[in-house]
Amino acid sequence: MPNNSPNDANKEPLQVLRQFTNARIALGRTGSSLPVKANLDFQLAHALARDAVSIPLDFNALSEQLSGCSATLQLQSQVTNHPEYLQRPDKGRLLNSASIEKLASLQADADKPDIVITVVDGLSSKAIENHAPALLTVLLPVLQNSNYSIAPVVCLVKYGRVAIGDLVGEILNARMSIVLIGERPGLSSPDSMGIYFTYHPQVGKTDAERNCISNIHSQGLDYQAAIRKLMFLVNEANRLNFSGVNLKDKSADNNALKSHLQQGNFLLE
Repeated sequence: MPNNSPNDANKEPLQVLRQFTNARIALGRTGSSLPVKANLDFQLAHALARDAVSIPLDFNALSEQLSGCSATLQLQSQVTNHPEYLQRPDKGRLLNSASIEKLASLQADADKPDIVITVVDGLSSKAIENHAPALLTVLLPVLQNSNYSIAPVVCLVKYGRVAIGDLVGEILNARMSIVLIGERPGLSSPDSMGIYFTYHPQVGKTDAERNCISNIHSQGLDYQAAIRKLMFLVNEANRLNFSGVNLKDKSADNNALKSHLQQGNFLLE
């Protein structure tokens, strides 16, 4: 076997592809192993992903950050601790009794809103901490300027899963539900946030009945693009009275992406 120098990574024929992705490709090798830098980068990424899952979200700080754009209401699922959250996703889809009482009390004093927004810690506290306040600061005025009525509070749910937004929406009699949640961290994106949108939220809705906008983070989908996609879904669901797999994203972003990929000699089927 030939002796490979540490500089062999620079001779990797696929090196040019690294400008298009954060995936670990074309890392090169030193002898039969990864170069030291690539190995250390992997260990750091793995540690950041583990931290994103395990570090709890500071809901008081999040509420303070959102105070400039909306009142908030802190809720909790039926999960009582982090290990249980990882082991019992079913409990993460349901609110505990105290939270149900809070929402029921709020519903008694509020009109039926077009939209309720729920922010959930999910599997990445860093995703919510880094992106939810900034995105909501832009999104809320856009919804209001589009004449959608919004629930009087943004609901902040600890130990929640995506489907808990259906229960929140059902209790508040909202026509549509928007859930911001920390996505399962990857080795290149420990703080990726997702948005889930559901028309006529109620317990028992399946994943096929909601739409997802994923990979919102600094190296992924930016806030403006995410909001454009979301507003397309909101407007179309408002017109068609459904969401999910039958609601196709035909927004301008898709045409722009197709053009960009074609110019780069990629095929988009």
